[in-house]
Amino acid sequence: MNILSIQSWVSYGHVGNASAVFPLQRLGADVWSINTVQFSNHTGYGHWTGQVYTGQSVRDLVDGIAARDALRRCDAVLSGYMGDASIGEAILHAVERVRQENPHAIYCCDPVIGDTDTGVYVRPGIEAFLRTRALPQADIATPNRFELELLTGLDCSTLDGAKTAMTRLSETMRPDGMRCVLLTSLDTATTPGDHLDMMVAEAGAFHLLRTPLLPVSVNGAGDAIAALFLFHRLRSGSAVTALEAAGSSIHGLLRRTAEAGAREIQMVAAQEEFVNPSRQFKAEIC
Repeated sequence: MNILSIQSWVSYGHVGNASAVFPLQRLGADVWSINTVQFSNHTGYGHWTGQVYTGQSVRDLVDGIAARDALRRCDAVLSGYMGDASIGEAILHAVERVRQENPHAIYCCDPVIGDTDTGVYVRPGIEAFLRTRALPQADIATPNRFELELLTGLDCSTLDGAKTAMTRLSETMRPDGMRCVLLTSLDTATTPGDHLDMMVAEAGAFHLLRTPLLPVSVNGAGDAIAALFLFHRLRSGSAVTALEAAGSSIHGLLRRTAEAGAREIQMVAAQEEFVNPSRQFKAEIC
């Protein structure tokens, strides 16, 4: 399996490609990573150093890979945080070039906009770009609840509300794609206070995965969830199997992180969780 992953990079910690690449490699995927930024650490620390790359620099790398006649072997494009619209256009350039060489390749868009505790943290215009340009090309979308509500304008405080919003989002995605939506975090009135829900929608079916809530607050877990879900959806052909595998692995990763009392997810220490999760969770039809 070959995955082209276009995301940010940090030297210290695990967000963006620094969160997505290693789990994919540990599972056996060959990852062609293109970094949109290279920072010392994630911006949640309040101070960082590094460089933001241009959309043209991303295009140049994509075209360089294409010159090796490699894109026909690319199974999927994965994108996350977009620094500005030029980066977004470069990502869509990559998707177009890959599909020209391999029409069966899929595009997984993690529509990073913000979260409930931070609000919107991307530059102006990114939300509109995702809604009108990126998601209409996507086969898989992996928003959190905050992002799903922003993108659809619908309230997700109830299970039915979340299902309606996921359906609305899927209707905006690539018409001839799989139109698979993974809601990476969901807390409704029916969610027990000590648990967290994830839900996937594909082909009109909805499945819910419930895992124990852990005493940990870290950056980068969403990037890992998107990567893991993409891998397992590609390998198994089942959104439900992918939800169970990705959710089980992420729970194990976060449990190890909570036990360590660490601010950064323990990607290396918990690497066996990607291959053989210590606890397997099962999804239910909802």
